[in-house]
Amino acid sequence: MKRKIISVKKLAKKYTTSSKYALNHIDLSINEGSIFGLLGPNGAGKSTFINILAGLVNKTSGEVFVCGVNLDTDPKTVRGNLGIVPQEIMIDPFFTPMEIMDIQAGMYAVEKKNIRNQEILNTLGLGEKADAYARSLSGGMKRRLMVAKAMVHNPPVLILDEPTAGVDVELRAKLWKSIKELNKKGTTIILTTHYLKEAELLCDEIAVINKGKVIANDTKTNLLKILEEKEVKVEFSNKVKNLPKKIKDFCILKDDQSATLKFNKNEINTAELIKEFINSKIDLKDITTKESDLEDIFIKLLKN
Repeated sequence: MKRKIISVKKLAKKYTTSSKYALNHIDLSINEGSIFGLLGPNGAGKSTFINILAGLVNKTSGEVFVCGVNLDTDPKTVRGNLGIVPQEIMIDPFFTPMEIMDIQAGMYAVEKKNIRNQEILNTLGLGEKADAYARSLSGGMKRRLMVAKAMVHNPPVLILDEPTAGVDVELRAKLWKSIKELNKKGTTIILTTHYLKEAELLCDEIAVINKGKVIANDTKTNLLKILEEKEVKVEFSNKVKNLPKKIKDFCILKDDQSATLKFNKNEINTAELIKEFINSKIDLKDITTKESDLEDIFIKLLKN
């Protein structure tokens, strides 16, 4: 059984300036060694949750445990178990990455024998830039340097708050690779993101927060089972006026040259529908399929 590296029980936060809860008595568990996605619209409570873990916001009520340590009784140890990468890039442009890392290590009182700054920079593809001025780094490199800073004290949990916001496609792929490498080496990663494809590609487990409440919390695989719909578009070799009765039942869009079908994968499969076309002597020119993805599920959950 996997160890729960973070566990929150009935966690609540209510700001004095608002009549509503930013976090409304949520329960949440995160498994050790996972990449955990924390999704939700703006104002859902994601940042409040992270800030409570980081000690930047005081909770109203509830319990928080990080690596088995209670936030109330030992907040210093809890903070030491976390590495947090904020959305904003905060590095001194007049220091080199290695100098920035050394300063960060000093702030965490990392013993000299335990400092592995060069190794961290190498892992994140910054080894060759260790002695270059930070201001000379590209936007993607600065993002990775923020991750490196957060890893200086070797925390078991790394929190990435919108790590690829404003990053182009190529640099985003490099960051994804870095995140996977860190996870392979044993770091548990919590990822907040607005890119649902990012969560789908990286995360093992996902929680969706909306209006301060956890409305879904499961493995990615189980969440993807929420929607069993499949969409198939078929193009005809010749004009087709009428479809077979069984095909009509699933047709949502049709013209003489094509038809779009939507069906539940548990009730019928694509092969059966294609057989109906063949039996009706309708020649198919092309077939395109679309499965439900995380974005479909996200929209469905927020509507409920």
